[in-house]
Amino acid sequence: MGINRSSQLGWLIAILTFPGIIIHEWAHKFFCDRANVPVYKTCYFRLGNPAGYVIHGPVNSYAKAFFIATAPFLTNTTIAVIVFFIAVIIPRGLIAYILYWLGISVAMHSSPSNQDADSLWQHSKRALKRNPLALFGFPIVGLIKLSSLLSRIWFDLLYAVALFLLVAFLVRGESFF
Repeated sequence: MGINRSSQLGWLIAILTFPGIIIHEWAHKFFCDRANVPVYKTCYFRLGNPAGYVIHGPVNSYAKAFFIATAPFLTNTTIAVIVFFIAVIIPRGLIAYILYWLGISVAMHSSPSNQDADSLWQHSKRALKRNPLALFGFPIVGLIKLSSLLSRIWFDLLYAVALFLLVAFLVRGESFF
């Protein structure tokens, strides 16, 4: 999971949003474990590029490959929504602000990496003849690549804030601000 910014800014963002990186990598490992895909090495957080990674064995089905590749989006988004929900319903104060930070940091790392997109692309190409659902992998790959490209202009932060505002609106029925 890499951060697409200059190295000095990248490590600062990694430090500020480390819970999101840890959950991103945990999601990959969790889905590998559920799919009985061997995991050779896991690094949940480090100051470097990538900021974390999971090295796993071969994946023997398209569905497993799809869910392992998209695990961070599914997991980080779900956890961020839960954290935002709790933050919005409790009175404003230190705990609420800590939860806002936690939700933002988790949501910012929802997007799978370019390596995840490349893996999904290869699995989609191989599975296309046997599994017509593999067609869905191609637009997902495009969205992952677009998200990675847009992260240079802070799309990951925009996604996190938009997710927070959506939760706040749904819970309160009005604008958060």
